Amino acid sequence: MRFPVRLKAVLAVALLTMVAGFGAPPAQAAPARAAAQVLNWTADGDITRYKSVTTTAVAGAATIVFENSAATGNTTGMPHTLTFDTSTEGYNHDVNLNLLASPFDPTGGLQTATVTLTPGKYRFFCSMPGHSAMVGELTVTDGGGPADTTPPAVTGSAAGTRDGAGNYVGSATVTVTATDTGSGVDTVEYQIDDTGFEPYTNPVVVTALGDHSVQFRATDHAGNTSAVGSVQFRVVEPEPDEDVTPPTVTAQLAGDRDGDGNYIGTATATLTATDSESGVARVEYSLDGAAFTAYGNPVVISSVGMHMLHYRATDVAGNTSAEQMAHFVIVAPQTADTTAPTVTAQITGDRDGSGNFVGTATATLTATDSESGVARVEYSLDGAAFTAYGNPVVISSVGNHTLRYRATDVAGNTSAQQTSSFVVVAPRTPDTTPPTVTATVAGDRDTNGAYVGVATVRVTATDSESAVTSVEYAVDGGAWTAYTAPVVVRATGAHTVKFRATDAAGNKSAEEAVTFTIVASGSDECPGGDTRATVVIGGSDTKVPNKETGNGCTINDLVDENGSYADHAAFVRHVESVTAPLVTGGTLTKRQQGDIVRAAARSDIGS
Repeated sequence: MRFPVRLKAVLAVALLTMVAGFGAPPAQAAPARAAAQVLNWTADGDITRYKSVTTTAVAGAATIVFENSAATGNTTGMPHTLTFDTSTEGYNHDVNLNLLASPFDPTGGLQTATVTLTPGKYRFFCSMPGHSAMVGELTVTDGGGPADTTPPAVTGSAAGTRDGAGNYVGSATVTVTATDTGSGVDTVEYQIDDTGFEPYTNPVVVTALGDHSVQFRATDHAGNTSAVGSVQFRVVEPEPDEDVTPPTVTAQLAGDRDGDGNYIGTATATLTATDSESGVARVEYSLDGAAFTAYGNPVVISSVGMHMLHYRATDVAGNTSAEQMAHFVIVAPQTADTTAPTVTAQITGDRDGSGNFVGTATATLTATDSESGVARVEYSLDGAAFTAYGNPVVISSVGNHTLRYRATDVAGNTSAQQTSSFVVVAPRTPDTTPPTVTATVAGDRDTNGAYVGVATVRVTATDSESAVTSVEYAVDGGAWTAYTAPVVVRATGAHTVKFRATDAAGNKSAEEAVTFTIVASGSDECPGGDTRATVVIGGSDTKVPNKETGNGCTINDLVDENGSYADHAAFVRHVESVTAPLVTGGTLTKRQQGDIVRAAARSDIGS
C-alpha cells in the first residue's frame, strides 16, 4: 500500500527516560536553586489520564501548580484532584498533597501548593471515584553539591525498516534520549526540517518521503541547554503491497467495581489485536513489570493492590505496535456484616462534690461501625419509648434519671441496649468567693536566712465552693505561668515570686507574693568564667540560657569548648555527661539538653 506524502507524529508508549544523576550529599540543606522549582500538572475532561504531568524534579522546596480549567480544555466542568500517595510501598510518603480543581471553583480551576521534596519516587493520582487510571510517577533527584553548569548530554537515533541503500521504507522513528548527572533533565525539544522546536515526549514517526534532518536539544533544571544535535535520514516509498503498518491492540478490563472504580476480588483483562494487511502474528503482555508473555486467553488478576498491564502486538510482516498500558486497582471483597455497632454515651455538665449534675445534664451519644456503617441511633429517657437521636439531649428536670440507648447499622445489626444513670440537682447559689492561695519556700539556708544554691516554691490553693481551676505564678516580674509543679529558683540574688488562683466560677484571688534571697554554694570554681547570655558551641548559638550552675560556673564553662579532647566523639560525650546532671537538677530541660548536644555534634571541636 502507498502512504500519502505527509508528516505525522505517532504516539508510542515507550517513554523518554530522563536520567538525573546524584551529586554529593549537601552539608546542610538543599541548594537555594531548588526553592525556585515550579512543577506543573494539567487536566481536562478526560478521566483516563492527566493532560500534562511533571515526571522529574530536584530535592528541596517546590511549588506545585495544578490547573483543570477551560484554558486546559475542560469544557464539561469535570473535577479532578492531584493527590500524592502516602501508603503504597516503594514510594516516598512525606508529602501530603490533595489539590481539588474544577473550572467552576473560585480560582477557575487553578490550585497551587508549596511542598518540600526528598530524593526518591512519588506516586500521584486522581482520587475522584472512577478516575483511577489518572496516575503517574515523579522522580526526585538529590540537588546537592556545587552549582550545575554542565548541559545535558542528548542523543538521537532513527529506526525502522531499511532497504539495501540504507533508506527507511515507509517511515522512520526517531528516539531522543537525554541524560544529566547534575541537576537532572528538565525539558527535551526537537524539530523536523527546521520547522520550529517543540517539546519531545514520545518517539517521533516521520512518514514524509524524502531527505530529513531531525534536530534536538535538552535543558536541565539548572537552566543549562545542550548544543543542538541532529540525525539525518531518507524515507522512501514502500514497495506495493508491502506491510509496514503495525497492528492495533486494545485492552478491556472487566469485573465488579466499587464506588471508587476499584475492581473487587478480581479483574479480567481481554486483549484484542487487529491487522488489516499481513495479519496478527502474536499478542504479548507484561503484568507489574514482569517479562512479556504470549497472550492466549483473558488474563485474570486476583492479587489485591495496584497493577500495571503493558501490552503489544506484532504482525506477520514483523511490525510491532507501540506498547500500551492499563492501570487498575484490586481490593479485597467485603465479607457479610454480622457485627453490631458500638455505641457510647457521654454525660456532661457542672457537677457538685457528690457527682450530681447541677441544673442540667447533657447526653451525647456516639456510634461507630467499621463495616456497613451506622444507620440510626435511638434513646429512651426514664422509660419512655425509644426516639431517634439527632442532637445531644439536655435533661433539666431535678431527680434521678436513666438513659437507655442503642444503635443499628446498615446491615440491620442492632447493638445491645446500654444504660447510663445520673442525678440532676437544683443549681446552687452563685459562688462569689475567690480561692485561698498560699506559698512556702524550702531549701538549705545560711545563718542570714538566705537560701544556698537553690530555693523551691510550693503553691497551694483551695476553694470550698466551685473548686480551683487554675493556679499561676510569676518570678521576678516575669510573665504569669500556669503552676503545675513546685517552682525551682537557682539564680543568685533577691527574688519575688507572685502567685494567684482562679475558681470554676471565675473568681480570682488577690495576688500574693513571697520574697527570698539565694546565695551561691561553695567557692567560685570558675573565676573569670564564660558569662555569655546563651550557650554557644563552635559559633552555633543554641538559644539556651547560659545559666549559673551553683558553683560559680556557667553551662558554657562546663561545656569547655576550648578544652583538649581525643577526638570529636569524645567532645560530644563530654557535653552529654556534663549536661545530664543539670537536667536531673532542673537547671535544664531534656529538650534544652538535646539542643546543646546537637550543637556539639554539628561542631568540629575535637576533630
